[in-house]
Amino acid sequence: MTDPKNAEHTEAMKALQAERRELMRSKTEERGLLIVNTGDGKGKSTAGFGMVARALGWGQKVGIVQYIKGKWITGERQFFAKFPDQVRYEVMGEGFTWDTQDRARDVAAAEAAWATSLEMIADPALDLVLLDELNIALRYDYLDIEAVVAGLVARPEGKHVCVTGRNAKPELLAAADLVTEMTLVKHPFEQGVKAQRGIDF
Repeated sequence: MTDPKNAEHTEAMKALQAERRELMRSKTEERGLLIVNTGDGKGKSTAGFGMVARALGWGQKVGIVQYIKGKWITGERQFFAKFPDQVRYEVMGEGFTWDTQDRARDVAAAEAAWATSLEMIADPALDLVLLDELNIALRYDYLDIEAVVAGLVARPEGKHVCVTGRNAKPELLAAADLVTEMTLVKHPFEQGVKAQRGIDF
């Protein structure tokens, strides 16, 4: 005897499948995307590095510029160093602004990082470019937002660029193809737990 609930489920899924196939037939464009991961919640850089891993899985080449973390030894940096033929990884930040306490130095570091970013964006060998914590440099006006948006918008047609960091500026959000805002619900730091290897860095 056929379970009526199972039969009902099967019919509902058939209808959903037909609907999804029809929807997918209308999606024919393929081009490079400008992706922004922002918000107060954890996971912005993590999501960006997840995309890097996904690209490597398809044999693609990736450029990474880290704007803020400075010379920190991070898990992602150590891991992606294992892919020298596929990943160009540039750590160009001077560290957190409250540690450097030197605006001129921070601006110079951001400008050098942006020049490297533009070089990677223009490089036809790279499929994806991750600009980690660029939003922080923009938040403090270390870089001109109009110039940055213009550079991102002018990227080659097939080039994907992912920008991370909280407080993404409205101009960048308007130019982006995909924006994800990480929402903070609960964080262990608020409970006295320090940043930990493999989870936070």
